[in-house]
Amino acid sequence: MCGIVGGVAQRDVTPILVEGLRRLEYRGYDSAGIAVIDNKRSLKRLRVLGKVDKLQAALKDTVVQGALGIAHTRWATHGEPSTRNAHPHASNDCVALVHNGIIENHNKLRLRQSEKGYQFTSDTDTEVAVHQIYDHIKTGKDLLTAVLDTAQELEGAFALGVISASEPDRLIAARRGSPLVIGIGIGETFIASDVFALLPVTQRFIFLEEGDVADIRRDGVAIYDAGRRRVERRISISQLSADSADKAGYRHYMLKEIFTQARAVADTLEGRTQEGRVVEDAFGFGAHAVFDQVRAVQIVACGTSFHAGLVTRYWMEGVAGIPCSVEIASEFRYRKSVVQPGTLFVAISQSGETADTLAALRLAKSSGYLDTLAICNVSESSLTREAGLVFLTRAGPEIGVASTKAFTTQLTAMLLLVVALGRRRGLDAAAEKALVSTIESLPGKLNQALLLNDRVKQLSEQFADKHHALYLGRGAMYPVAMEGALKLKEISYIHAEAYPAGELKHGPLALVDEDMPVIAVAPNNELLEKLKSNLEEVRARKGKLYVFVDPSIGMQSANNVAAIETLSVDDLIAPIVYTVPLQLLAYHVAVLKGADIDQPRNLAKSVTVE
Repeated sequence: MCGIVGGVAQRDVTPILVEGLRRLEYRGYDSAGIAVIDNKRSLKRLRVLGKVDKLQAALKDTVVQGALGIAHTRWATHGEPSTRNAHPHASNDCVALVHNGIIENHNKLRLRQSEKGYQFTSDTDTEVAVHQIYDHIKTGKDLLTAVLDTAQELEGAFALGVISASEPDRLIAARRGSPLVIGIGIGETFIASDVFALLPVTQRFIFLEEGDVADIRRDGVAIYDAGRRRVERRISISQLSADSADKAGYRHYMLKEIFTQARAVADTLEGRTQEGRVVEDAFGFGAHAVFDQVRAVQIVACGTSFHAGLVTRYWMEGVAGIPCSVEIASEFRYRKSVVQPGTLFVAISQSGETADTLAALRLAKSSGYLDTLAICNVSESSLTREAGLVFLTRAGPEIGVASTKAFTTQLTAMLLLVVALGRRRGLDAAAEKALVSTIESLPGKLNQALLLNDRVKQLSEQFADKHHALYLGRGAMYPVAMEGALKLKEISYIHAEAYPAGELKHGPLALVDEDMPVIAVAPNNELLEKLKSNLEEVRARKGKLYVFVDPSIGMQSANNVAAIETLSVDDLIAPIVYTVPLQLLAYHVAVLKGADIDQPRNLAKSVTVE
């Protein structure tokens, strides 16, 4: 993986493809490349190690122009980041291909192709796919048939864009497991792994479904399903604009996304509450009947979304009184589990294309769950199309790889779900109204939390030379500490881990000394006194404490203790509000360390491989 763009037009597609790659940079990558068929039916290819800017600079010295082309930004899976491993890959200067996903049977195919005399110029799994297509073309098959046959021979997940010098007006796209979208223009047609890449040229999109192969020309598209039957796919009109993903004056996308969380949460709540009640239709047609039957909840997610699920477990059992399990998708899908009657399966994902979460959803649909619910930020995603019920978080485009507003809007969505299900477990109208009122106060509370920015920025100077950090929390604040630690390690490259504060004496305390910063989140709740005792254990070992604390507690800064007053909030929404200063801390530390904030090394925004 990571970013695919392609197109067939009546004009030179090179600048369109490069701009498309630039708009996909947020996904994370290590190399970039482009291949076109020029007006002499020759395949021209250029690849670089590094950013899209480097590719664009190289294009000034190398003529790569044509009306048919493909381009790619690669996040390494098989083979180190290098020019030779960068996409597009080619076979015999005839066929070129870009690929997201993993070809699981690449070793077997490589051996077979080597016996036929094919020479390999990369260490990737992708190269076997382009040789396989060319091998079919050698037998007299056209490009479409060659891709259809190859798709049946490949095992694993893939999104492919394929061009051939022998058919200079034809682009073939194939999708199994990895997302791919077709953009319909006027006399021109494009493909991409994300609609953002194509917004400057069209807002009309076809989302390929699992197993689809598309035969794309300038003036039309023919789509074939996994059974090779000709099918029609609906054209969707995107509501996003070409400038919906700019920085709006902020230094980095991440900072913009931190500061727009109040708006994102407000948008997520709009129309979802009414007169002190949660509107259940927001979860999809038939949600009311499904919710009536819910006896338990199974949440599955990855990364930051997994942390949102962990917070939800405290709410679901503490507020709604419903048993709740939370599991990482990549673990859930590979173990045998027992499904209790009446269990609602909830999948949480920002992109809706996370491979493990999608696979878990598909497994759940055949495993006896009551129904499936997707909590997602992308209306056109695979997750939202395949789940039985859907709640869209309305966070808007999130470009920074380190998730911020996606997390807080996911938590907001899960709170609404908890209240809706709580009605079935004795939550009366007065109690629901009080909870809804607290939830509706979130945008204002988040704006207040953002006023801590200058204080946190000043505090971050004490972390710039650190190599390790420990985050502590209790109850629902423990997953918040986990999320804070994840943000710090993602973008500042400081090793950080989170622990329940009560577990300090069971191991982590051995790490604490004057060089180990310990960050704690301390709202004024029933676990506060327990937390204070745990913090004293750190002080006794000369550890330096940074405590984000409720002002009503009255904790003062002292030797080895920096108390950062946040704001007094209801315990219900404290996990959401206390997330903000932890995001700001990670951001400002990363800036001081000179890290690439929006595109941290080795990471990708949309993880479409296992």
